[in-house]
Amino acid sequence: MSAFQGVDERPCDCFYRRATKRSSEDLICVVRKRKTYDRPFIQKGLKAGNRICPRTQQVLSHTILTPNHLVREMISQWCKNRGIELSDPVLLVNEDGITESERDHFLSLLQKMSSGLPEQKEAAKELRSLTKRMPSFRALFGESIHAIPQLLSPLSEGKFEDGIHPELQEDVITTLLNLSIHDNNKKHVAESPMVIPLLIEALQSGTIQTRSNAAAALFTLSALDSNKALIGKSGALKPLIALLDEGHPLAMKDVASAIFNLCITHENKARAVRDGAVRTILKKIRNRMHVDELLAILAMLSSHPKAVEEMGELGAVPCLLRVIRETNCGRNKENCIAVLHTICLNDRTKWKEIREEENTYGTISELAQNGTSRSKRKASGILDRLNRTVNLTHTA
Repeated sequence: MSAFQGVDERPCDCFYRRATKRSSEDLICVVRKRKTYDRPFIQKGLKAGNRICPRTQQVLSHTILTPNHLVREMISQWCKNRGIELSDPVLLVNEDGITESERDHFLSLLQKMSSGLPEQKEAAKELRSLTKRMPSFRALFGESIHAIPQLLSPLSEGKFEDGIHPELQEDVITTLLNLSIHDNNKKHVAESPMVIPLLIEALQSGTIQTRSNAAAALFTLSALDSNKALIGKSGALKPLIALLDEGHPLAMKDVASAIFNLCITHENKARAVRDGAVRTILKKIRNRMHVDELLAILAMLSSHPKAVEEMGELGAVPCLLRVIRETNCGRNKENCIAVLHTICLNDRTKWKEIREEENTYGTISELAQNGTSRSKRKASGILDRLNRTVNLTHTA
């Protein structure tokens, strides 16, 4: 009789094993009318990826299992009349580690997101906490196409005359960040129509924590290549670069990580260059802010011709040579020399600066001898070009 303890009502899922096959005839009639089935068998089908009802051939609108309390009470009474002990269903945990009461609580919190501001604030704060602490609650958002729109409903345009409440916005955006950490949610979250526009809006408004968490959410979502393209096309790079330019310590790392991930694709490199990434990054490097992360982005952008042209115009050569001299980080030296090598290949007017640096400090030679394997290769390539230039001058 323990299989009765997780009975759920699902109007379409007639192909799952009916709980009443192990019950009395009068219960069979009730269950058939309400189409109530045993939770373990429903879950098994859903876990296997079955989302189509064989009777109607329609895709299930959601996969949230709603408890049928009436049938459970009838089963409980049936067991009681026959002296069979039935465990408390509230204490039963499904395969994802969620109790029935927790699932009901989750649904009630989503419903509160469409209520008044006090209820919304309370629900948003609790959803933020639950999705931070419990991976199983993050997974619940992937079970229904309506869960994320319900979560975001308070941030929809024109919801309040006085604008979006800052604390409510922060809690909702942070919940999105928590959801995006769950690998199975990344595609579903990013492709929900309201998500990317609201994250972009959050990058530009709200508390600095909200803006930082919006950047972090874009970073985690951009782990998927399809999401990189979607986020780039949505125009997220421009506000990310603007936030980077502001230089708030709390947001810098998340913003830099998001920009780096997005710029892995060629199309997003072009967008970042167009939106002023090179100028902003060089300015921060000169100010010695998050040099490690920003040099990595600059090295990635150096594969784009327009970026290389801008680097030359904005004085990247002396800036990068100074970093090589001053840093002890092998990776930073490697990124600097890689960018300098690209600049040298594309702009002969910069050779004079590099030659003067070499004559004064021997920066390139030192790196060619003691750098990483990639640094040695790039530095040697620059030295070969400098030597060829000198030989050609002497010959002339």
